[in-house]
Amino acid sequence: MAIIELDLTKDVNANAAVYFEKAKKCRHKLKGAEEALAKSKEKLSQLLKKNSKELEKAEKEVKIEREKKWYEKFRWFISSEGFLCIGGRDATSNEIIIKKHTEKNDIVFHTEAPGSPFFCIKTEGKKVNEDTLNETAIATASYSRAWKLGLGYLEVFYVNPEQVSKQAMSGEYIGRGAFMIYGKKNKISAQIGLAIGITKESAIMGGALSAIKKNCEKYVEIRHGKEKASKVAKQIQHFIGGDLDEIIRNLPSGGCELKK
Repeated sequence: MAIIELDLTKDVNANAAVYFEKAKKCRHKLKGAEEALAKSKEKLSQLLKKNSKELEKAEKEVKIEREKKWYEKFRWFISSEGFLCIGGRDATSNEIIIKKHTEKNDIVFHTEAPGSPFFCIKTEGKKVNEDTLNETAIATASYSRAWKLGLGYLEVFYVNPEQVSKQAMSGEYIGRGAFMIYGKKNKISAQIGLAIGITKESAIMGGALSAIKKNCEKYVEIRHGKEKASKVAKQIQHFIGGDLDEIIRNLPSGGCELKK
């Protein structure tokens, strides 16, 4: 209940005038408060709209992680003729490629030097021409220990799958990732050098320049160097985009640098 105080020294009209003035001041303050509240609401509305647009923009820019193909856990590339070529990253993946992913009509690549990957051209029964053979030889040589040694060329050979065996000679032992090669070997002198590119599906691919150039929207060439893989990978990402970890996984063992 509101309490009204009256000044007994004043008559009714004088007391009424006092409360009339107080009411005017209150109405003025109320109007100011209402105006301030309206301005605050408008600013809040504009801020919410701005944040909403920025949030919407950010959501569009967020990249949904793509579904990777089965062969991306290995070294891989698509040749300029369209053949899938897969290679081992270490002894274990070498073993898996030969035992689980090499079929009758495929072509297997390797080198005589220790520390080399096995590469396999997945032919699907189709004829493979010289371009794909050379590109696979380059990848085999470049992802071998020859890169770390700074070699310019390395001899690579290729054979049919039935020539690759875990059956060792009498008295010999074959370790994980190693195989015996029987019969004639087809040899190629491969120039060591790689390109790293990004496909239209945003997959990072490493291999011979001709293959990467054919299948990638953006790419760079790399050569022997003393830079760490992490630093070079960031430079490559600057030029082609893509996932940094995938770029690192496609770099050879040993130092490298961008070819200018």
